[in-house]
Amino acid sequence: MKIKTLLIANRGEIACRIARTARSCGIIPVGVHSEADANSLHVREIARSIWIGGGPAPESYLRIDAVLAAAKDAGADAIHPGYGFLAENPEFARAVEAAGMIFMGPTPETLERFGDKATAKEAAIAAGLPVISGAAGTLSDPDKIAAEVRRMGLPVLLKAVGGGGGRGQRLVVDEKTLAADIEGAMREAKSTFGSEGLLLERFLSEARHVEVQIAGDGKGHVVHLFERDCTLQRRHQKVIEEAPAWGLPRALLDAITRDAVRLGETLDYRGLGTVEFLVVGKEYFFLEVNPRIQVEHPVTEAVTGLDLVALHLRIAEGLGLGLSQDELKVDGHAVEARLYAEDPAMQFAPSTGRLTTLSLPDGLRIDSGVEAGDTVTPYYDPMIAKLIVHAPDRETALARLAQALDHVAVEGVETNRAFLAALARNTDFEKMNVHTRWIDERLNDLTAPMQVPDTRLWKAVAAVLFVVRERSDGAAEPWSNRDVFTNWRLGLGGGMMEAGQRVMLTDAAGSSGELCVSPVRSGDIYTVYGIDGAALTFSCREIAPGRWRVAQGGMVNVVTARLHAGGIEIDAAPGRLVYRPALPLASAGADSAAERTVASPLTGMIVDIKVSEGDAIAEGDVLAVLESMKLEISIRASAPGIAAKVAVSKGMMVNRGQMIAEIIPPEKEQA
Repeated sequence: MKIKTLLIANRGEIACRIARTARSCGIIPVGVHSEADANSLHVREIARSIWIGGGPAPESYLRIDAVLAAAKDAGADAIHPGYGFLAENPEFARAVEAAGMIFMGPTPETLERFGDKATAKEAAIAAGLPVISGAAGTLSDPDKIAAEVRRMGLPVLLKAVGGGGGRGQRLVVDEKTLAADIEGAMREAKSTFGSEGLLLERFLSEARHVEVQIAGDGKGHVVHLFERDCTLQRRHQKVIEEAPAWGLPRALLDAITRDAVRLGETLDYRGLGTVEFLVVGKEYFFLEVNPRIQVEHPVTEAVTGLDLVALHLRIAEGLGLGLSQDELKVDGHAVEARLYAEDPAMQFAPSTGRLTTLSLPDGLRIDSGVEAGDTVTPYYDPMIAKLIVHAPDRETALARLAQALDHVAVEGVETNRAFLAALARNTDFEKMNVHTRWIDERLNDLTAPMQVPDTRLWKAVAAVLFVVRERSDGAAEPWSNRDVFTNWRLGLGGGMMEAGQRVMLTDAAGSSGELCVSPVRSGDIYTVYGIDGAALTFSCREIAPGRWRVAQGGMVNVVTARLHAGGIEIDAAPGRLVYRPALPLASAGADSAAERTVASPLTGMIVDIKVSEGDAIAEGDVLAVLESMKLEISIRASAPGIAAKVAVSKGMMVNRGQMIAEIIPPEKEQA
């Protein structure tokens, strides 16, 4: 059946990416959007999009009835679910097929088999794949789970049977936290996947994560498109992915890919899927199957030269794979980094807000679902973009990725850009001396401010640009009058430090310093003085919008600079340097009562309340649990006392800074 109109039941970068390939195949794409996404990039790019409900995903993207109604209104022949949301929902797949449309994915029966981790493990065992040892079946009784964990011995990994994308997993390493870990894993499993059931597995402490991309025609013909390495993870969330898997024996990888194909063949797999494994030494173990297109599929496309969405469309139209295993080859090496709106300084909590600046480098593939001016909301995954580099070898690919990350500019939200750049340059990662918990064990080092070469010149340039931006347009303004340089003293009488304009700058590492910029002389010459009186003299001239020629001591640099409300960014030899006006120190005499008002650190949903009014509170006690995008955050008391007012309830949406509770001092302190 030829697909003429395709409904894309997703959002963001994957919706944009599917739409582009659909058009190239002569298919009309139609999108869907929530109230929060009415002005989003995927709506603008797809051009035709249908409203399906409110901002929260359960009110829109997870509504089967609304998505089907939109597909019928659009006259769609098929629905592509992308990844996440309804992509692995067998009920949705059945409803699509019952409505006479093509579901772009495996059969409902396959989704049922792989959507439950317990039955997926059974299928792997039946196909002869090695699996990780653990408790038998699915458990949903907290007492039985605790007893089984104690029997197995720590560490144990708790996994939601319906989990995916790293969600619904808790690693138990301490008996003291066992009850809380079980409670948290079951709550997240229930809220995210609709079932509290957990799978218990032995934890492999130093494993690499290797996954195999497979494609099947639904009639028993399955091929693999080689493997990807997704070892670099934080809290079970993939951070940097690459293809192929570097540093492992080809014989081992060939055995893994053969097992992945055999598993697909046993179920007459249809469409795209990923079979995931953990590798420890010379052994490997089946982990799970993701029966859909993956976030990291671009690295496979880069090394194989295939368009996986086009292949997916071909399979859905009943035209088969159109390729054999012998025809598939690997060309070079590809790496992908996920740029997220999240704050490394706050344990990578999601960062919401308007993207006042978004500048992404040229010369590589970028898949993004946002543009400058768009808003990162608390409702969905906070991904800004995927940066994909393809090079002849891994060393070159990592170097290009690091350089590209240096020149990413985002303002309005915090990002993990510097963290990704540190990973791309890390010597242990370069040698692949890493495992799935490697990042978590070294988080402080990896999030430390990057040390760059002496940047005195660039700080001085930033000060000049700041002054240029702030000056008025009047011709009589002294900064634009070069002829008065020798006599202009602002009426202060003193040396040059008194003659110039003072600028307080703060760099990305938080270091602040005062500089003084002289009036401009002929030839666009400036002198910038430090607080110690040391001077730098150079010329600085804009030669094109955003491009500046900086010459000093016989050296000429042409740099890109962005001046915006958040400060000044300069793309120079050391990388992307950011300078902001130093903020005034907060008042030391702040009201002590404010310390006892506990506020939400993020915009999100309250998923649990741990206290009631009148409860005695110790410093560090958990008052509530907040969920924002894919992260659960425990909101804790910063001082002891009595809970006098709990201002939120379970299921309530709260904004950043909104009051959670008030804690009054203990009676003795009040007295």
